Amino acid sequence: MQAVRVALRRPYTFVVMAVLILIGGVLAALRTPTDIFPQIDIPVIAVAWTYTGLPPDEMAGRVSSQFQRLLSTTVNDVEHIEANTYPGISVIKVYFQPGVDIAVANAQITASSQLALRQMPAGIQPPVILNYNAATVPILQLALSGQGLGEQQLSDIATNSVRTQLITVPGAVLPLPYGGKQRLVQIDVRPEALQARGLSAQDIANALAAQNVLTPIGTQKIDNYEYTLQLNSAPSAIEDLGRIPVKVVDGTTIYLRDVADVHDGNSPQTNIVHVDGGRSVLMSTLKNGSASTLAIVDGIRAKLEEIKAGLPEALKVVPINDQSLFVRAAIKGVVLEGAIAAVLTSIMILLFLGSWRSTVIIAISIPLSIMGSIIALSAIGQTLNLMTLGGLALAIGILVDDATVTIENVNWHLEQGKDVESAILDGAQQIVTPAFVSLLCICIAFVPMFFLEGVSRYLFVPMAEAVIFAMVCSFILSRTLVPTMAKYLLRPHAPHTDLHGNDAALPPSRNPLVRLQRGFEARFERFRNGYRDLLARALGNRRGFIIGFTLAVLVSFGLVPFLGANFFPSVDSGQVLMHVRVPVGTRVEETAARFAEIERAIREVIPSEQIETMVDNIGLPPSAINLTYNNTGVMGPQDGDFQIALREGHPPTADYVRRLRDELPKRFPDTTFSFPPADIVSQILNFGAPAPIDIQIRGGNLDGNYAYAQMLLKKLRAVPGVADARIQQSQRAPRFNVDLDRTQAQQLGLTTRDVTNSLVVNLAGSSQVAPTYWLNPANGVTYSIVMQTPQRDLDSLTALQNLPVGNGTRPAETTLGGVATLTRTSAAALVSQYNIQPMVQIHAATEDRDLAAVAADIRKLLAETADQVPKGSRVELMGQVQTMNKAFSGLLFGLLGAIVLIYLLIVVNFQSWLDPAVIVSALSAALAGIVWMLFLTDTTLSVPALTGAIMCMGVATANSVLVVSFARERLLELGDATAAALEAGFVRFRPVLMTALV
Repeated sequence: MQAVRVALRRPYTFVVMAVLILIGGVLAALRTPTDIFPQIDIPVIAVAWTYTGLPPDEMAGRVSSQFQRLLSTTVNDVEHIEANTYPGISVIKVYFQPGVDIAVANAQITASSQLALRQMPAGIQPPVILNYNAATVPILQLALSGQGLGEQQLSDIATNSVRTQLITVPGAVLPLPYGGKQRLVQIDVRPEALQARGLSAQDIANALAAQNVLTPIGTQKIDNYEYTLQLNSAPSAIEDLGRIPVKVVDGTTIYLRDVADVHDGNSPQTNIVHVDGGRSVLMSTLKNGSASTLAIVDGIRAKLEEIKAGLPEALKVVPINDQSLFVRAAIKGVVLEGAIAAVLTSIMILLFLGSWRSTVIIAISIPLSIMGSIIALSAIGQTLNLMTLGGLALAIGILVDDATVTIENVNWHLEQGKDVESAILDGAQQIVTPAFVSLLCICIAFVPMFFLEGVSRYLFVPMAEAVIFAMVCSFILSRTLVPTMAKYLLRPHAPHTDLHGNDAALPPSRNPLVRLQRGFEARFERFRNGYRDLLARALGNRRGFIIGFTLAVLVSFGLVPFLGANFFPSVDSGQVLMHVRVPVGTRVEETAARFAEIERAIREVIPSEQIETMVDNIGLPPSAINLTYNNTGVMGPQDGDFQIALREGHPPTADYVRRLRDELPKRFPDTTFSFPPADIVSQILNFGAPAPIDIQIRGGNLDGNYAYAQMLLKKLRAVPGVADARIQQSQRAPRFNVDLDRTQAQQLGLTTRDVTNSLVVNLAGSSQVAPTYWLNPANGVTYSIVMQTPQRDLDSLTALQNLPVGNGTRPAETTLGGVATLTRTSAAALVSQYNIQPMVQIHAATEDRDLAAVAADIRKLLAETADQVPKGSRVELMGQVQTMNKAFSGLLFGLLGAIVLIYLLIVVNFQSWLDPAVIVSALSAALAGIVWMLFLTDTTLSVPALTGAIMCMGVATANSVLVVSFARERLLELGDATAAALEAGFVRFRPVLMTALV
């Protein structure tokens, strides 16, 4: 009350406060980062090891498992470890306990990796260590092409000219470009030339290491100057590399050019990209840290314009798959809906109160409350996102309640013949306690969100903060600015001549708006009188009403199992992401040919005029960093992704996906198709997984786990609503086992090391075991020098057997076939682990059925097959299902806890156990109404629905507190409980209905 008196005595103080809130709110809204979700700061560190040519099972045993065991000893607060090992690459993700100091964790992992190097295979390099985040998803892609520019040139420009500039945009993460051919100095060994001259590939590697040396030789002072000495120990031109002497044979010097072709080339291509059918290079921009998605995309586009002048004129850089458009549309939609709600609210207030003055007061207080909340959110480091803006949109109804109750109560006192200031003081005095209790009740309803864990906490806490800040601002304004404006805008009413149709008739008016409002008021009064009659009947037959009410609520709650549940409602982003896997082991060139056929089939399903852009990304990415960020399930050259962006005005994307699911497997029966989430919302919620359903079979019996997974997969595909069910791992990768006869090799003067070194140099290339480099003086970029037998020369088993593997002493007898036997077999294409245990995963999505119902059927299936799980193995249902269950259970328990806390708070306020019980009983009716609305509109339970339910609990409590408080006041005056209840319901019907409609 003191605040109200101060507002009436010093009104300009609070007018200035409102102006400052308006200015500060606008500045905060402009400066606060805008994104799709709040920062999901789950502590994860990814470690990527690389050892070219090592098969996945060997890589897992000698590198990945070794390192994971070390982590369990040297790193603190580890929650669990996941590892995926590909050919030559192992990606290990370390998940930490909440609250861990990520800087300390980074330091411990870095130190552990240096310690692990001594136990790793010779020549392995230190790993790449990355801070991983759920929001690290692609937000923009750049397609590079150009007339006259080959794939090698495009890759070189993208890597060394474009990427190095774009990486300076705050918050942007750019892995190495996809597609293209990685430039290097290629030394193509000619095996027949080596044999003819009695040399081996190891001789070339030794010569290269000895003749390409980079060692500074110092300076020399002569006369008045000090000269820097530069030795041509490292060739400065590619042609000079061909002049390196390899060995002297029978008095003749053999040069490198005599046994190999030295040229500006590229490594064997493992990744091919097409954009609208043409070969291209693709640069993917990912979001990292707290930077805004919109700011990153705008920064990338601006930087592209800035560096354009320094790039080749023929180069075309086209931004595609811009997720900021989706983010802008989502944010715009929330803001627009909030604005529409505010406008409709103002119209409704004008109709109900019949006073433009009262409407202006309320309409000004609402945006100021929202601005105050935005200022507070910005101050604590939150962003403007779907959750915070959604919270503010939900809060509009309660914000209206604060100001409306104040103004409506002041008007009620004015109708009793009081002057304006007395009416303001008496009205504020009458509702200050119930209004404050209502504020606390609404805030308490959101307090349980602060006790959630995992992803749910990062999603819901910002929303709760937005609502609480808005409510606090609204309460403060209703005690300060609203009385100030009421003092200047409201006018005293003559007794019984108010605008609510009491007793005296109002003078006629020609104003159509006035006539409209009066007509509405007359009808509303009839409606309110009808409500009073119904209320009187209910009070007259209290027992029958309570029984009927209870039965209606119970029946309503019986509909809950039929609602279904999804974590978030599906959105149509106008994008299709399709993962394709042809038979495991298919070489990347053949995969690209198959993708061309699939693209033609896609264009038969989706008309070309509906396709904005179609991109395919085939094979393994060029870097372990790219694999770390991959979220589609790529595991080898047989895998690839189609990204299809549809034009505006397209038919529902889900219809196209349904047709593709049906048509493509019929035309390509040996190919597996799946549809990972294409929109940024689902990608973030999946946290890097390629599907919302992830069934993990963990245990040491890998063969038994695969057998169980195959059996479970057949049953899983029969579950209604399950789509894209497939096993992620495969044991069908083709392999040649090379069985070395050590005795035969020893008789030929060879050791296992000689054979191994020869094969590594010829097949994997010399870069892994003996890396050397060449500095291009034209652009200042250092390129690897790689010696390798061209893959085109080893295109048959016979060619492989004839490969020289000797040390040069007996060239005619030292071929691979002479010392080893080659056996065709199969092996793992991908090795996955969970806490070091081997793991087999079944991924699946949903179609035409809610996630919760599908998950329930899957749990039944897992229970039915529990006796068939291999001994020592475990089966876990993970993915978005687990996140959703944790979020829903946390919210439901939090909701129950909030109801208990609200009840106890009201007990303290009313000093009664019965009155709070009456208030809380109204919550069951509110929940029943929510259930019916979801059921009738065929809407599943989801995060927005549950947060709306929580908000509804607050509103229902606030309304009930006001009604019961007024009833208690009237009871003291009238002494009749029935009459007091009837009058409280009748008088408070208007503000309660207004709040409910908002």
